[in-house]
Amino acid sequence: MNWGRSIDYLSQHGLEPWASLLRAQSPRWLVGHGDFARWSAALESLPEIDDIQPYFDRPAVSVAGSCRDEDRLRQALKGLMPWRKGPYQVAQVYIDCEWRSDYKWDRVLPHLASLRGRRILDVGCGNGYHCWRMLAHFPEFVLGIEPSVLFNLQFQAIQGYLQQDNIHLLPIGVEAVPDDLGWFDTVFSMGVLYHRRSPLDHLYQLQGFLVAGGELCLETLVIEGGAGQVLLPRDRYARMRNVWFIPSSAELVAWLARCGFVNIRVVDESRTSIEEQRATEWMQFESLAQCLSPDDAALTVEGLPAPRRAVVLAEKPAG
Repeated sequence: MNWGRSIDYLSQHGLEPWASLLRAQSPRWLVGHGDFARWSAALESLPEIDDIQPYFDRPAVSVAGSCRDEDRLRQALKGLMPWRKGPYQVAQVYIDCEWRSDYKWDRVLPHLASLRGRRILDVGCGNGYHCWRMLAHFPEFVLGIEPSVLFNLQFQAIQGYLQQDNIHLLPIGVEAVPDDLGWFDTVFSMGVLYHRRSPLDHLYQLQGFLVAGGELCLETLVIEGGAGQVLLPRDRYARMRNVWFIPSSAELVAWLARCGFVNIRVVDESRTSIEEQRATEWMQFESLAQCLSPDDAALTVEGLPAPRRAVVLAEKPAG
């Protein structure tokens, strides 16, 4: 794996101290995972696709073209299962991922400031699906960060075909980004906040990554209710162990204001449906349907409110 282009870009645009640190760390990225060799073999077995054309404005991020060995292509892509975020279309093969991530993008996109010419950070970006969708809006530079080894290799499978210069994914967590970077015009944190033990610290981090006047797009689990209401699961939430604080939308707005954000607005709130998140041929483990109460779909199997998600936009003060 070679992250040289990504790191060189950061170095050449005023972030050499961070770039130098990333260069030193990069030889240790990914390779320690027990499945790295198997997933790498699947990546390396991907066949050629002729007459490639990229499409980023469709529900399925598309590597349009013709593959003369469709069976090999399908087998190689299945070697990178489970595919959780998507969908993708790779030549003749449609990857029907667990999440219809295009649903979330359609809820987010109409409310964003223009992405044209902007430097964008997507925190916890998974395999980069939303990063790819951003390219339809002509950003200058899109950087996703995601520590999962498999998600990084899934991204490389798509990037290996499309070879786009302005999209990058680094296998790091949010802790590896300098707190007061002040460099990105837009920062996305989607599906991350409820996994953080200290949500306010996360919001302060995100603000530090932004330039003055930059925009935050925050998407996270919420509960119904008013200011001051927060759910703290005692153990699991929808079978997930690492869920900490789930506020109401009103309380989330208060958190953002407390952290110094301005122009805060909730632009969408909706319950997650089993049409949006479900098991498929490409992700065959339990999904949302198995995490809801069989007696009442408004509750999780633990008897807590079923997943509900909000999209909140906010800005770092301009001065």
